[in-house]
Amino acid sequence: MMTEWLNSLKEGNGITVLLLLVILFSIFQGWNRGASRSAGKLVHFVGDALLRLIALAISVPFTLWLSPKAGDWLTKLGSSLPDRELKLWEQMYYTAVRSIADFPLLRFALLFIIGYGLVGFMLRLLAAMTLGSRISLFGPGRDSSASLLSRLAGAGIGGVIGAARSIILIAILFIWVSLNPDNGFSRYVEASPVYKQGAQAVIEPLSGTIVRERLPVFTQSVQEELNGIIQRKYEVIDHQIPEGIEQTASHIVEGAETDEEKARRLYDWVGTRIAYDHEKVRLYEEHRIWKEQTPEDTYNTRLGVCIDYARLYAMMARSQDLDVRVVTGRGYNGQGGYGPHAWNEVYLSEEGRWVPLDPTWAQSGDWFNPPRFNETHIKEQVF
Repeated sequence: MMTEWLNSLKEGNGITVLLLLVILFSIFQGWNRGASRSAGKLVHFVGDALLRLIALAISVPFTLWLSPKAGDWLTKLGSSLPDRELKLWEQMYYTAVRSIADFPLLRFALLFIIGYGLVGFMLRLLAAMTLGSRISLFGPGRDSSASLLSRLAGAGIGGVIGAARSIILIAILFIWVSLNPDNGFSRYVEASPVYKQGAQAVIEPLSGTIVRERLPVFTQSVQEELNGIIQRKYEVIDHQIPEGIEQTASHIVEGAETDEEKARRLYDWVGTRIAYDHEKVRLYEEHRIWKEQTPEDTYNTRLGVCIDYARLYAMMARSQDLDVRVVTGRGYNGQGGYGPHAWNEVYLSEEGRWVPLDPTWAQSGDWFNPPRFNETHIKEQVF
């Protein structure tokens, strides 16, 4: 084992260096403090860990019980938006309320953080009152009168504390590697024998297959909820449909009998009536000046870029009771590469499926649910 560690150090593996430095620093701290103060630090370290475990044991079931009740209450609180243009703070408020109400992972995380903090504080206060202990930010200091034997014992205790600290770092790295197994940094981490042996000896036996098999699924769920939060944001911002836009959309779809016919007519109108705003793109590319605009701005000026086309289309479609989404990702630039882009997806109830459409590209061809749409559009987020 030591030979592998030494070879890794000679090769300059940063992970090996970091983990061993943590242990050496803790040993030095133990030597500096002496046995009695190091033992006090160890007791403090173990006691703090125990309090955290108790706080977790209380907070998790309490949050599981509270979360659905909070969700029901927040749903009622954010169910109706004022029938007027919202101020910035109101947009932030309703976006937060609706997001927390609609997404259980986000709601659980927020309630857990609050509950864990409160329970942890109460436990520490109770420990201080009953045991007469106090939590120190820096721990015991240097004992200048410690004997050589006391310092050696302190160094040994420091080594135990350093090993525990290294295991915590290994656990964090283990989660990263599990989520990004093919990443270059992950391979670099796994090249460290200190990391590898620590993960195999401690982390994997404790976690079993939970981290490697379930954490990526959990992370995907988190990403989906983050995308949903963006969706709630634009639902709140664009909730009030100006009368002119609604009347225009109603006139466009007049006589249409199916969702597909309504969706295509709106696609044709937005795609042919709105002109691409090249000046807006130039300002951003050359000066990093972004001109934010609402769907009403796009409707009135008849100018916009892809996200403006997509938001206007979404507002017009929703005004006619169509289910529609704005999609962001990357679109083919015609030169062998891809650039940032936005488009829409609309739900056709007769067919029971979502279909893609790109009103920005409408003047270059038929981009309403064409074959092989995904070959030119790479979806990243939906809102």
